Amino acid sequence: SRRINFTARKAMAVAQQLYEGVDVDEHEPVGLITYMRTDSPQVSVHSQEEARQVIARLYGPQALPDEAPIYKARTRGAQEAHEAIRPTSVAREPQHVAAYLTNDQLKLYTLIWKRFLASQMRPAEFDTMSVEVEGQAGDHGYLLRAYASTLRVPGYLEVYDDKVSTNGNGGGNGDEPAEGEPVVGTLPEVEVGEAMRVLDVLPEQHFTEPPPRFSEATLVKAMEELGIGRPSTFAPTLSTLQTRHYVRREGRTLIPTETGEVVTDLLVDHFPEIVDLGFTARMEEELDEVADGELGWVDVVRGFYIPFAEQVEDAKRDMPEVKAEPELLGRPCPTCGKPLLVRIGRFGKFIGCSDFPTCRYTEPWLEKIGVLCPQDNGELVARRTRKGRPFYGCANYPACDFTSWKRPLPQPCPKCGGLLAADNRDHAVCLSCQERVRLAELPAAEPDMA
Repeated sequence: SRRINFTARKAMAVAQQLYEGVDVDEHEPVGLITYMRTDSPQVSVHSQEEARQVIARLYGPQALPDEAPIYKARTRGAQEAHEAIRPTSVAREPQHVAAYLTNDQLKLYTLIWKRFLASQMRPAEFDTMSVEVEGQAGDHGYLLRAYASTLRVPGYLEVYDDKVSTNGNGGGNGDEPAEGEPVVGTLPEVEVGEAMRVLDVLPEQHFTEPPPRFSEATLVKAMEELGIGRPSTFAPTLSTLQTRHYVRREGRTLIPTETGEVVTDLLVDHFPEIVDLGFTARMEEELDEVADGELGWVDVVRGFYIPFAEQVEDAKRDMPEVKAEPELLGRPCPTCGKPLLVRIGRFGKFIGCSDFPTCRYTEPWLEKIGVLCPQDNGELVARRTRKGRPFYGCANYPACDFTSWKRPLPQPCPKCGGLLAADNRDHAVCLSCQERVRLAELPAAEPDMA
């Protein structure tokens, strides 16, 4: 998700294609990857030997560890009946099969190929430097610390294009420096006891922030760590959350909807044991024991169903009926003249006639986001494609055809004054000049007084 911007559902669908086989060089279809519904880290000895040969050829013998690494599962109840997801033959380099793959297939195959190759290489090694500076201002003493790293041995980072970051911690978009050359952000040479001269003071105020919202990738990772779900159920679970409108996507972030919050509150109130994370993890473990023949399925089902059926009957009796009252829109129906209402259907809000079912006039609900269109100064609204993908467009469509996949922001671009849009959790990008700006550096948006 983070590297190639696939949803879990799309990644699983493309992986299925690579697993089932692709016509390569006009021969029979060839499966390019191993079984993908697994979270096992184990790989065969043969695949490791083949990987070591490819690594030695592409990056030299110095990129190899002394022995092939062995990994153990870090998630609870990992499904280890299959190998880890890997290329069926690492000798099939991405550029060799690119002509036979779609763009999406090539992206995913390249990611799997690089990941497997990197897992068989030696670790990256950094020289880390820390400096502590003691200062005095009036009666107050201060201790300042600074850290920096220099990449000494690239190791597995050679596989990736983004080898080192600007602060030397790896994973950024910078070019790899030459051996021993410091990366951007390293510290100057200093001696112990050396006096430092203050060049500038940059006061910054930081506030405690709540944990960031989940993306599909971080939610799957959390589910793995908690032992909830299996590789075969992650994608359907995320898809269900979105198709039932319990959450919506903004960029890569998952945002709970009003419907999702109401459903969650009702389930927590009336089925607290069922929605407990510990219960779900225990149920997964019991199902694994049934599959291994250690537990009888009848006993497991009986132990769950009898108390669950009682809870269902209690909920039928006690759970309040939640029905959203339609709200007046403030304009008449263009078909019959009766007032229009904002209603909530199975796919979210929509506008309908108050004289339903006699009058069946409807129109989509346009969620204004408080930003003006850069083309005609109309209101920008949140929309969805026919397949449910969110995007943003002008409320004056079709007279104005402005659209953006990224959510526009109210603050103008500091460079050209153009429209900024959220690019990820930390940055925005200008849709006019492509300037990238840190969200933390933008001024607070002025409140909407309309």
